[in-house]
Amino acid sequence: MSVQRMRAWRVATHGAPEKVMVLEDDVPVPEPAADQVRIRVGAAALNFGDDLLCRGTYQLRPELPFTPGLEVAGEVVAAGSEAGLSPGTRVMAVPALPWGGLAEYALADARNAYVIPPDLPDTDAAAMLIPFQTGHIALHRRGQLQPGETLLVHAGAGGVGSAAIQLGKAAGARVIATAGGAEKVALCLRLGADVAIDYRKDDFVAGVREATGGEGADVIYDPVGGDVFERSRKCVAWQGRILIIGFAGGEMTQAPMNQLLFRNYSLVGVYMGEYSHRERPFLDEVHQEILDLYREGRIKALIHARVPMTDVPAAIAGLAGRATAGKVVIQVGEAGD
Repeated sequence: MSVQRMRAWRVATHGAPEKVMVLEDDVPVPEPAADQVRIRVGAAALNFGDDLLCRGTYQLRPELPFTPGLEVAGEVVAAGSEAGLSPGTRVMAVPALPWGGLAEYALADARNAYVIPPDLPDTDAAAMLIPFQTGHIALHRRGQLQPGETLLVHAGAGGVGSAAIQLGKAAGARVIATAGGAEKVALCLRLGADVAIDYRKDDFVAGVREATGGEGADVIYDPVGGDVFERSRKCVAWQGRILIIGFAGGEMTQAPMNQLLFRNYSLVGVYMGEYSHRERPFLDEVHQEILDLYREGRIKALIHARVPMTDVPAAIAGLAGRATAGKVVIQVGEAGD
């Protein structure tokens, strides 16, 4: 029996996405392992990690050649004997590299796939998975955010930051957001932030202190790292929590332990992926709560653009260059609309 073929972006050598990504029309469709599903991709959402994957600097280094793409939504068309999902089921999923989401078909471990309802479009579903699961876990499980507390969200106009603003407001927090430029600041306010600070022209440390009467933010959501982390330590409240989400700024720094001790604040790591290994029932609860908030109209993925498959490398470059606000979604299949 002949092997089914598909269209997919492939990376055969590491480098800048626009130089190393090749759109191929004759890639073998992958077969799922016993605990995996094959998904007909309706939509795939881009992430900063896709740029790092192409460059070979991501924490995961799939064997070459591989297909990038860390978030998808679509229909299960084949399932392994231990997957527990049937063909025809619509899911959002984190694909299993090297068979990522920038293709007509992707593989995903069943533990990284979540059933979605008929009224949730593929484009929204693909853009929601990582930002909202990360945000929910960070704010509630790791950060223990309480109603009435002040939440500071960095990079509030990005995919992860925009989700954190909405989830923070849904939790009853007062939200301060930082963003670069007047348009992104205005976007943060539209998302529900009570205060938005343009870090390009204003000192966010002073802004946070002013907005909190000198007390500082109870919870700080930091997907940037580097200098943003260094300055965040100057505006965290007593007994506050700084959530380490990622290092989009490209730099990992160290905190002085004496300051940590005397000011009684906590540094809290947040890695969503590990929960699928250790606490999948917990993630099912998180998934359901996110779907409930979506149905209630209290959260929605911030989508910057929907672009065709042919424009993927340029879209990844724009994302890495911080030229976007929110998520960029690739419309792959007919269901992508």
